[in-house]
Amino acid sequence: MQRLDGFSLDDLEVAVRIWHPDAPRTLVAWHGLARHGGDFAELAHRLGPGWRVLAPDTPGRGLSSWSARPEHDYTYARYAEIAVALLDHFALERVAWLGTSMGGLLGLRLAAEPATAGRIERLVLNDIGPELAPAGLAELADYFSRSHEFATFRDLAAELRHHYVGFGITDDDTWRRLALESARRLPDGRWTFHYDPAITAQFAHDTPRDLWADWHALACPSMAIRGSHSPLLAAETLARMAEARPDLVVLEADGCGHAPYLDRDSQVEPLRRFLAAGVA
Repeated sequence: MQRLDGFSLDDLEVAVRIWHPDAPRTLVAWHGLARHGGDFAELAHRLGPGWRVLAPDTPGRGLSSWSARPEHDYTYARYAEIAVALLDHFALERVAWLGTSMGGLLGLRLAAEPATAGRIERLVLNDIGPELAPAGLAELADYFSRSHEFATFRDLAAELRHHYVGFGITDDDTWRRLALESARRLPDGRWTFHYDPAITAQFAHDTPRDLWADWHALACPSMAIRGSHSPLLAAETLARMAEARPDLVVLEADGCGHAPYLDRDSQVEPLRRFLAAGVA
């Protein structure tokens, strides 16, 4: 991260991590359910100085506020309001959007809604789509509905490495950095993860949405990245997505589950080509 910015929406402070702040082109990169914007550091490095990468921490995660009203603030409708506030804060009329998991569904919503569709120039969905494998979704909801506390930082790091094996990370340095950026010490000296445990309110309070209708409503160029052994985005779902949108750019990320970390050339270069196709 080269700069930390932020803005307020009502009583929420939203932190935004920025790489290459003076670059001529901008990519909004939005993380998954229990992660934060720091996950895009390696992607930003590999994209290089031609791209300004804006990676917000969704409220309840990372450096952003925790909500006193989780049933209101930890929902996709509220995240969409936050996303519009982000675009307004940075004066972005149209922008490329990359979303991992939750961030991808948020981007899909924005690109499908008439009020915001014109602001999404290109859309990249990282291991997410309009239909989620029920078993994978249930496992995700169960994991994050349970408390995770650890006696030592080493125990936290080991659990992080186990749970996020689907990222496909292959080097110890990245795992160590991930653990350092994902830990929070509790008052009793034990350790837990950085996020507000109440973020799972979205599973109980969010309004069901027809995501296939959103997919069919898309007007912007789109790319879908799938981990080769993803438990959440089935190969059959990706095939249906491509059938509905023959111009869909598809990338299968070998050695990854949910969700590719976008930290190697085999993932970043196809993404770069897709983004560059929209540059005049």
